[in-house]
Amino acid sequence: MLLTRQTLPKTIPDIATLDDLLCRPTQALIDDLKKVAGDIMILGVAGKMGPTLAGLAKAAAPDRRVIGVARFSDAGVKDWLHARGVETISCDLMDESAIQALPKAPNIVFMAGRKFGAEGDLSLTWAMNAHVPALVAQAFPTSRIVAFSTGCIYPFVPVDGKGATEDMAPNPPGEYAQSCVGRERMFEYFSRKFSTPGRLFRLNYAIDMRYGVLHDIAIKVLTGTPIDVSLGHVNFIWQGDASAQALRSLAHCTAPTSPINVSGHEILAVRDLAAKFGARFGRAPVLTGKEEPTAWLTDTSKAVELFGLPVVDTEQLIAWTADWVSRAMPSLGKPTKYEVRDGRY
Repeated sequence: MLLTRQTLPKTIPDIATLDDLLCRPTQALIDDLKKVAGDIMILGVAGKMGPTLAGLAKAAAPDRRVIGVARFSDAGVKDWLHARGVETISCDLMDESAIQALPKAPNIVFMAGRKFGAEGDLSLTWAMNAHVPALVAQAFPTSRIVAFSTGCIYPFVPVDGKGATEDMAPNPPGEYAQSCVGRERMFEYFSRKFSTPGRLFRLNYAIDMRYGVLHDIAIKVLTGTPIDVSLGHVNFIWQGDASAQALRSLAHCTAPTSPINVSGHEILAVRDLAAKFGARFGRAPVLTGKEEPTAWLTDTSKAVELFGLPVVDTEQLIAWTADWVSRAMPSLGKPTKYEVRDGRY
């Protein structure tokens, strides 16, 4: 069954259903993948988004070889991918010779990187986020490369505007986001050198039932934990929509590579989101702080022009999240840290 607004479930009862939903393609994704020939290889496939993005690619192009590459410290991820028809290769992406030995797939989705705990070992953060991209870009000069980046590379922008556009120069606080600028510059440099087609996929806050901005807010409302609204505005997107847009970007690469902002098209107030969860849970949220006039926000007009609006809208995400959290369903235990303003993760 194809993913459409009409086929979305009212609730997501369990992880198996969630995974199936995240791996369900739209007709638009199937059509865009038909425009790019060849195997699809996902580097750094074992993170939060990687497995279901790989599963989605295989579901959208079942006759295509889809290869997931990672260290696979959790062997269960390999088993999950194999069950979805995704091949796996164990590889340390810090090892240049190992990268050179990978299949020369014509379509690359680069998802490797380091965020959580970035402040604990900044040299490792820079190595993963800037050195590894340089190795990959040199190893695949003729492939299409969609490289995951982040909206955190932008400076804060006014909350009463439309968000940062792709034309805004990066100027982020904190070394994590600065290292992500380094990642982009490496892909940009080698794309110019080799005429490698690509996209810099500047993603702001993907949402899954097990993690994300909405999950963080819902848990705090349910438990009566104070919610700091000083960084009081956000935008976010359903993980399935983000994965689909990443894969569709393979058909919309440019040479040299160019950025595209990916998130929800709405700028949403944390205060209002907390109130909506409060109404569903029957308890008033505890709010602290005062909204600052700026936040990390992106303008997704270009993505909407290319891909249309996300299939899953904000109200559906709130309903799914409230139901999931109220049943004490599993969490990844990885706070988004959306409220951090100094860039220290």
